[in-house]
Amino acid sequence: MEPSIDRLTPADPRWPLSLADLAAAQPSQLYALGDVALLGATPGLVAIVGTRNATAYGERVADALGHAFAAAGVPVVSGMARGIDAAAHRGALRAGGRTIAVLGTGVDVPYPSGHRSLHAEIAKSGLVLAEQEPGAKAHPGAFPRRNRIIAALARLVIVVEAPHKSGAMNTVEQATGLGRSVAAVPGPIDSPQSAGTNWLLGSGGQVVGNVEDALALMGVHATSPPPLADLEPVEAEVLAGVPSGGAYIDEVALNCQLPVRQAGIWLTSLELKGRVWLGSDGRVSRRL
Repeated sequence: MEPSIDRLTPADPRWPLSLADLAAAQPSQLYALGDVALLGATPGLVAIVGTRNATAYGERVADALGHAFAAAGVPVVSGMARGIDAAAHRGALRAGGRTIAVLGTGVDVPYPSGHRSLHAEIAKSGLVLAEQEPGAKAHPGAFPRRNRIIAALARLVIVVEAPHKSGAMNTVEQATGLGRSVAAVPGPIDSPQSAGTNWLLGSGGQVVGNVEDALALMGVHATSPPPLADLEPVEAEVLAGVPSGGAYIDEVALNCQLPVRQAGIWLTSLELKGRVWLGSDGRVSRRL
């Protein structure tokens, strides 16, 4: 059964009070698909944003942060774009679905279109929000307006990877103007994807050096990692064969002295159990 579209206004008791900080720019309405109760979560919401052209490192970190916050009871807000946004949403979905996607289109129009299944999963397990009327298509001016809503909803904004000029940095600018806390994940100094985040750290942004740093900024703690007892003996062996910096499947197979095809099967099982991350570059890494 398809979820029904709910319309919220500032007069609705479910309306997030934090949007009042936008003053005259506060939206007059929001359309919602999913669990509206997430808007009132305690201790608040965290936004995880970043570039569409993310590296495997950035996607892995965004996934880990999304999962950790959702598992700790903090809903994750992002814009459902490719790259960092999608990775943060998916990490939160793995932890039970505490994630909110704010769209620049109508709430019933997945954008990008390749994220139809992600849109459906968030609508089912989390919440999709949009200011525009249902059915509205994407247009450039809609995304900065979308960003102001993400910034206002969040108590904390974390940027994982972002060039100097990007939607993520626009969200940071809006968040700073609203008095929200802003943090960033450091990246390589020669990576264009980290130029904006590294600049932000040099300009007073809080450093996210690991998952625990990020959770501490919201006053929550990490949940205990699943025990190795939930793994088959061969899975534990293959997991041990994945070096901390990641490796390609053939390297893992060599470390475990297994045929490449067999190592690939066990790595797929470990991915389904949330123990490893298969990056877009084909490298396998342990989840943070």
